[in-house]
Amino acid sequence: MNKLTFPNACQMMRWHFHPLGFEASMDAPRSMVARLFDRASGETLLAIAGIPCATVMPAADVERIIEAVEAELDAFQLSCTLHAVG
Repeated sequence: MNKLTFPNACQMMRWHFHPLGFEASMDAPRSMVARLFDRASGETLLAIAGIPCATVMPAADVERIIEAVEAELDAFQLSCTLHAVG
């Protein structure tokens, strides 16, 4: 099973979310804060705290983190669309 250190997992997530900016840091021994932002303006598009993670994790866990961030981003975009329409 492929295992990634936290910095390597973050690099994978940066590549995945490009051209958006992606930052992550561990906020506790087993959780992280992730932020997606507009690279041009620096504006934060989405910030999520308390995402389960580890200092070394299987690639499948990184995929789950990416899926969770994408789901939050989709929900946020839908919410913005509904507010703009209403």
